[in-house]
Amino acid sequence: MSSDPTQAIAVDVVIFGGGVAGLWLLNRLRKAGYQAVLLEADRLGTGQTRYAQGIIHGGTKYALTGKLTGSSEAIAEMPAIWRACLSGEGELDLRTVKRLSTNQFMWSTESLTSRMAGFFASKLMRSRTGTVEGEERPEVFRNPAFKGHVYRLEEPVLDTASLVEALAEPQRDAIFRIPGSDGMRMLRTEEGWQVNLIEGERRVRFNAKRLVFAAGKGNAALLKQVGRETPPMQLRPLNMVMVRGGKGKPLPGTLYAHCLGASANPRITITTHFDAHDNRVWYIGGQIAEEGVDREHDEQVAAAKKELAELFPWLDLSVAQWGTLPIDRAEPRMPDGSRPDNVFVDEHDGIITAWPTKLALSPRLAAVIIEKIQQDGVQPMENGTLPEWPHPDYAPLPWQEEERWN
Repeated sequence: MSSDPTQAIAVDVVIFGGGVAGLWLLNRLRKAGYQAVLLEADRLGTGQTRYAQGIIHGGTKYALTGKLTGSSEAIAEMPAIWRACLSGEGELDLRTVKRLSTNQFMWSTESLTSRMAGFFASKLMRSRTGTVEGEERPEVFRNPAFKGHVYRLEEPVLDTASLVEALAEPQRDAIFRIPGSDGMRMLRTEEGWQVNLIEGERRVRFNAKRLVFAAGKGNAALLKQVGRETPPMQLRPLNMVMVRGGKGKPLPGTLYAHCLGASANPRITITTHFDAHDNRVWYIGGQIAEEGVDREHDEQVAAAKKELAELFPWLDLSVAQWGTLPIDRAEPRMPDGSRPDNVFVDEHDGIITAWPTKLALSPRLAAVIIEKIQQDGVQPMENGTLPEWPHPDYAPLPWQEEERWN
């Protein structure tokens, strides 16, 4: 009689990474009949997912230089795919996801370059764009001092925490926590790969036909664990800013908008969220986050105050509270360090390494990976019993962590 306490489970695919990309793929694979499981070393939604602004881009912001880029072409179909899912009529049922806004906005300032960017974006993009006037504008643009133009974009904005939960809850039986820093081993076999989870006396072994590394920044460590350095990864940092009202002066309404500038990046991107005390929070990215990566906290806050004062001089932020969020975007390495235009999928020796490059492209990433698995002739096995093993918790959104605020 064998004394090996390991519970061995045969599966088609083991996915690493519990962000939106990995969870979307898990849902699609299981819906297609594959025996798939997902492993997460931290909490679900940790990493780039919880720092995302939740905008399901249709590509308008990538056309601001007056021509369609690879990014705008690749992402143009995404809002329609997501909207179908949000209504329960798409490839996944996301009706429980909280929609922060059914659309977002772009606005131009009085400057010529900003107004020209708005003209080009509205003319060139396939996603519907319309000018917004009067009471249809977000509250902050109704001030008489505002002299720019406002455009509506048919691109929804989602609460990423509810998105993670909507993707994870139907698949909880197939989502498992990787224990500790040394609680997992991956071994190559003649049939595929073994993934061993070890916690004390407990052992689980997944015998998999394919592994999918969809762990964002964590892909580098996973590749290293199996003795590989490729595909190489690059990190593009951001220094995001949060601001909330204080002492009886809340922020003026909700805002989900890009400010047009002269470059391919928005001058500033603002989305609205709520902290643990239900205070309204503006979460700020765009060019200020790109340029602020080398600034210390106080310097970045000062830059954000200056930018908002120029854009909204009528807005009183004298008692507002501020926070900064330095983050890294993980992507495949590009020769010139630029932003990738599309999803990235690489397969070598039974391991698929993938980056969506943008939250909105997660459905596209899943489709490309499934097509690759099917082309390789991997047929779904009969579903068996999954192990009793701890499941990861959900990560909170960063603006709901009080220690983030100055």
